[in-house]
Amino acid sequence: MKEKNNKKAFNPMENKKTTQKQVVGKVLRYLKRYWIYFLISLMLALITVVLTLYVPIEVGKAIDEIVYGSVNFPVIRYILFRIVLIVGMTAIAQWFMSILNNKVTYEVVRDIRKDAFEKIETLPLKYLDSHSSGEIVSRMIADVEQFADGLLMGFTQLFTGIMTIMGTLVFMLRLNIGITAVVVLLTPISLFVANFIAKKTYTMFQAQSKTRGEQTALIDEMLENEKVVKAYNQEVEVIKRFDEVNERLEKYSLRAIFYSSITNPATRFVNGLVYAGVGFTGAFAAMNGTMTVGALSSFLSYSNQYTKPFNEISGVITELQNAIACAARIFELLEEPVELPDRKDAVVLKDVQGNVVCNEVAFSYDKTKKLIENLNLRIHPGQKIAIVGPTGCGKTTIINLLMRFYEADQGEILVEGEDIRNITRNSLRSSYGMVLQDTWLKAGTILDNIKLGKVDATREEVISAAKEAHAHSFIKRLPKGYDTVIGEDGGMLSGGQKQLLCIARVMLSLPPILILDEATSSIDTRTELKIQSAFQKLMQGRTTFIVAHRLSTIQNADVILVMKNGNIIEQGNHEELLAKKGFYKELYESQFAAS
Repeated sequence: MKEKNNKKAFNPMENKKTTQKQVVGKVLRYLKRYWIYFLISLMLALITVVLTLYVPIEVGKAIDEIVYGSVNFPVIRYILFRIVLIVGMTAIAQWFMSILNNKVTYEVVRDIRKDAFEKIETLPLKYLDSHSSGEIVSRMIADVEQFADGLLMGFTQLFTGIMTIMGTLVFMLRLNIGITAVVVLLTPISLFVANFIAKKTYTMFQAQSKTRGEQTALIDEMLENEKVVKAYNQEVEVIKRFDEVNERLEKYSLRAIFYSSITNPATRFVNGLVYAGVGFTGAFAAMNGTMTVGALSSFLSYSNQYTKPFNEISGVITELQNAIACAARIFELLEEPVELPDRKDAVVLKDVQGNVVCNEVAFSYDKTKKLIENLNLRIHPGQKIAIVGPTGCGKTTIINLLMRFYEADQGEILVEGEDIRNITRNSLRSSYGMVLQDTWLKAGTILDNIKLGKVDATREEVISAAKEAHAHSFIKRLPKGYDTVIGEDGGMLSGGQKQLLCIARVMLSLPPILILDEATSSIDTRTELKIQSAFQKLMQGRTTFIVAHRLSTIQNADVILVMKNGNIIEQGNHEELLAKKGFYKELYESQFAAS
């Protein structure tokens, strides 16, 4: 139940400055694709700001028509009509701007998710083997959602807020330069407060995002293996692990929320000081006759509109800090090195007969610990090659190298005389048919799952392959037969039934080279005898690699490779290896000692 990767403690201060600058640049590269929508949105924001700022002027004129002299109702009615018209135009502009902002945001999110999924399909297996699936899912789902929320808020409030600040300055300068100076001098206090809090907020949101991914990975791991957890009475231990991660997430979340929540009150306090300063100095100006009451009303409105964006921007900055922290994790995935691409002059493998050669091959997953060394093999077409040995000796690793799931550290592997590094992966892997101990079925019908071996196969071909694999009888008993929909990883099917479907795939594809890695481990003895006879028919004329622990299944192999500590220590057929009285005989007698 241990996680595949050893996670080191997260340091929220690590690489903060570099990450922020780089992430913003990467986000802008995605936004460049939609620059037209972005430009139109900015124009609508400018129209919205100008119209919004024009309303206080009209209100001030209306007040002056009331305060000074008799009330001029016809003029007031005309002013009110213009205000209603301006407000209506502003609402329409804001509506279109909102539509464009949402479109740009979710187009970007779609592109990022598409790139992330394509990246997963091109990542080398060593990355997927060393990172939990739940943590990867968290990056693609939770982190992208958080990023979208921050990006949308940035569009809707950040640019509008900046334009509002610039526009109000222009309008205030037209009304009174002295009072405008009071507003401008007090504003930096708000900026200083917001900047100080933003620096603290980013590190906490980064830690929160990292820990949330760790929690998602743990939940995913436990859900997939709940039967094992219960079978070994590990519920209490699992709860302890979850509580530890959950408490860390609570700590980081509370800190992030604390810092982000004090931004708005702090800036509002500063804005209150600005408003009070404007009211105080404006009152003296009105009494001295240098400003009308209506103009003072307009100025107070402008000072409020001038300071309000600082509150919004400070909130936006907080959300953007969270969005950038989440985006950083997404881009970490997107920038992982992909599987080594095929060479430009790579050969497409055709007319495969089954000639396989390994020359001085060496490989290890951990480069500090040796596994396979000096592996030499020469396999002729139609031969059945069995690979046996104790657990961890490198049997499945040879299969991974043959399929080019992993690249050999040294030496070369040849198929039909061509180095597999010079062969396209698609044509190489299409030449193999695999049945593994670990089965995999996708959500869909039984028919669709078998057709993974040959996507253009007819229904009759699928049924014929299922009969060859002795899966037809149990498929017929399912509610809708071959059209029965099964859930992820087989759902209601037993382990043996799932393995029969995987065998049917190979029966359907009829590849020139077979790889059987404990292919009948989950099947009962009676069915296994039938499957073995079907395999014997399938293996005729095909090179076959058989990885087995039960030596009874490989006694008729042409060549048996006996492995120990990554090396082939014995080689020959069953009778020759028994006659040598070496390690193979020890393995054989340990399994058949009773008989």
